[in-house]
Amino acid sequence: MSPQAATTSATVTRVSGPIVTAVGMRGAGMYEVVEVGELGLIGEVVRLAGDRATIQVYEDTTMLKPGVPVRLTGAPLSVSLGPGLIGNIYDGIQRPLRDIQARSGAWIARGERLAPLDTVKRWPFEPRAEVGQTLTGGQTIGEVVESGLVHHRILVPPGAGGKVTWMAAKGEYTIEERVAVLETPDGQRGLTMVQRWPVRQARPIGERLRIVEPLITGQRIIDTFFPIGKGGTAAIPGGFGTGKTIAQHQLAKWSDAEIIVYIGCGERGNEMTDVLRAFPKLVDPWAGRPLMERTILIANTSNMPVAAREVSIYTGITLAEYYRDQGRNVAVFADSTSRWAEALRELAARLEEMPAEEGFPATLPTRLAQFYERGGAVMTLGGQRGSVSIVGAVSPPGGDFSEPVTQHTRRFIRCFWALDTELANARHYPSIHWLRSYSEYAEDVAPWWDRQAPEWAHLRAEAMTVLQREDRLQQIVKLVGPDVLPDTQRLILLVAEMLKDGFLAQSAFDAKDMYCSPARQVALLRIILTLYRRGREMIQAGAPLAELRALAVVPEIMRAKSAYGNDEAEALQEFELRVNEALDAFERKYAKQR
Repeated sequence: MSPQAATTSATVTRVSGPIVTAVGMRGAGMYEVVEVGELGLIGEVVRLAGDRATIQVYEDTTMLKPGVPVRLTGAPLSVSLGPGLIGNIYDGIQRPLRDIQARSGAWIARGERLAPLDTVKRWPFEPRAEVGQTLTGGQTIGEVVESGLVHHRILVPPGAGGKVTWMAAKGEYTIEERVAVLETPDGQRGLTMVQRWPVRQARPIGERLRIVEPLITGQRIIDTFFPIGKGGTAAIPGGFGTGKTIAQHQLAKWSDAEIIVYIGCGERGNEMTDVLRAFPKLVDPWAGRPLMERTILIANTSNMPVAAREVSIYTGITLAEYYRDQGRNVAVFADSTSRWAEALRELAARLEEMPAEEGFPATLPTRLAQFYERGGAVMTLGGQRGSVSIVGAVSPPGGDFSEPVTQHTRRFIRCFWALDTELANARHYPSIHWLRSYSEYAEDVAPWWDRQAPEWAHLRAEAMTVLQREDRLQQIVKLVGPDVLPDTQRLILLVAEMLKDGFLAQSAFDAKDMYCSPARQVALLRIILTLYRRGREMIQAGAPLAELRALAVVPEIMRAKSAYGNDEAEALQEFELRVNEALDAFERKYAKQR
């Protein structure tokens, strides 16, 4: 706390929901955290005019009255970063919800204060620096085993650095005990395992890097058709009931990011409850350990204070940047940015700002850009490669993609997974529409796929061509029916249906198909397109489509996604051989008849 902040006498003069006006605030700074009233409700200065300040309060202001005191803290809204974040559940201002429940029950009391990290627990510390070594911000001084999946690197805070004059020995320490001392230009500086960082300020990096590797999600329509790179940004827009939340859950469960940060921003409480109940029981498919050993959850449901919803996005991205600075690939899932934008709109209205499109503040595009630009693949200050991938769900009213949040989001992302109401009504999930979606990362990640599966780019392009041709043919079919089409075009309709039902549709509740490995994705797609290529050649030579459709392997191809799991590669190869043998037999049979 600054000396001026300690002596400032400020009082509340006006209360309008979460927006409070106070006088006597001449010593305050923009975005400074303050404590309002006798309960010390946490707030943030968002406007200054002389000694008058407008404060955004992150807690319920019921029964708050003019005349109560306001205390300045002299610091911006910040989060604690250190061991103990993994596996924890926080609200929008990093209050630990499990600890609050244990102490106060199901409801968060106003003014409730608990340390976001356990200050009593002793962590096994392994020194990674030596006395006499010169370190700069972002370099590692030690490691802590935070969970079975995460070895937490203790970093020199950005902006700090100097010669190591003392290092703690290997042993167990609390996060507040000193583990190193640096000789800096300003004198001796002791370092602990915890650091604080302002949530609205992006953590510094060495340089931005090109995205070269896909974020594998296990969802075929994403990995194969519309991939996102590690460090990429994507949006999932869709109307009510199209499966945005389930899609986010699937990505959070199965993506190969090393750290997952899931932000429930303004969503319904029952949906967030499903996450809180399901995630601790899930097993990470990559390591066979509990998924929570690499996950951080931020819960800010629709019944929580609207101002905390606005800041929860920044809290989550700051935690992600911290683990990125340790050289890790982090994925952030925000559900949903529309609820966050609605919080901005409500707060802007109470601040009496001039509204723009549909009542949203004129700063909406800037705020969206500031959020998505904090993603990316980077070289950290410590010289390691790390990334933050961001996937934001968007909830346009009525599924109208022309509304402001969706339109402005599209300006700042490179991957667009458009959910379709008709597909959702037909129970086709994920309901990502293959003709309305796009990814600009396909070329970036193509070299990675070439090393894993050289056929990927060709198969992807061929499948997209089939689906595009089928869409044009459907316009004719709706007018005159499919029977007037030649067999070559009816084959396109058949294969397109097989692609939709046998490849793009993927059940989140099918034990074998909820996650699909890259190798199995390519194999399934290759089998379907083998039928298409060879069938087209035989039909052009005079073979009837009806007999080709009647082959016993055709329905088996449709069921292959559920019949062969990720660990049944040999069985899937045998099935592929059987498909080719059946096509060979069909070709020989027709050749004899001809």
